[in-house]
Amino acid sequence: MLMQLQALLSTIRILDIVDILVVALILYQLYYLIRDTRAVSLLKGLLLLGAFTILSNLLDLHVVNWLLEKSMTVLIVALPIVFQPELRKALERLGQGRFISRSSIVDDKERLRVIDEVVLACEKMGRERIGALIVFEREVGLNEYSDTGIYVDGVVSEELLGNIFIPNTPLHDGAVLIRDNRVLAAGCLLPLTQDRTLSTELGTRHRAAIGLSEAVDALIVVVSEESGSISYAHGGKIYRHLDGENLRNMLRNYLLKRDESTLRFGEFFKWRKS
Repeated sequence: MLMQLQALLSTIRILDIVDILVVALILYQLYYLIRDTRAVSLLKGLLLLGAFTILSNLLDLHVVNWLLEKSMTVLIVALPIVFQPELRKALERLGQGRFISRSSIVDDKERLRVIDEVVLACEKMGRERIGALIVFEREVGLNEYSDTGIYVDGVVSEELLGNIFIPNTPLHDGAVLIRDNRVLAAGCLLPLTQDRTLSTELGTRHRAAIGLSEAVDALIVVVSEESGSISYAHGGKIYRHLDGENLRNMLRNYLLKRDESTLRFGEFFKWRKS
């Protein structure tokens, strides 16, 4: 066994190692692009479908295997269409010499600062009856929504958020997207929920917050322009009438690094669901 391993290692050239590293780098960059969009969910579906195809072949399920193989053929043809935005961005970045990206690491100390700034901004806008829609990106990327707004890439602060949502300014009607503790974009358009059972008290901002939370795992904070009430949406549900301290606790629970066994904020507080 040892001799076979030595013989195998003796056949590996330096160029082979370089070849493997280049392929690994390309695969990592492709994953990085897909990670920032909902395409990652589609990719997981494709992998699951491929696993079912292999399993059905091993179990001699001929009809199921035939259907899955035909489905895979159709999906392979459709992949360039489904991943068109990601492919376009990859080519753009390659042409601009930005194919290799730097990953950002954000510690909890900085996250706490961002949370405090957002809470202060929401409290002030609530008192002044200024509407706001603030989205925190989590595991699922929001590139397709940030592309609908204006690129900002600014430090999160009470002053910046307050200026963005000043009434009658170009960006006040859209949403602010926060990624890695920076304001990624402002004036972004979000999908509206199709739930017809919601209270008529909820305006466009609240319905957009619910709509986005139905599609991705983002956390969305809403300040009502009519009442000044602070709400947040997550998982297709909206929780209303939060004060500053409750909002701070909720953001810390969802955004700070915690063990999966940590109890969720909703287990301690119950808010009126519309």
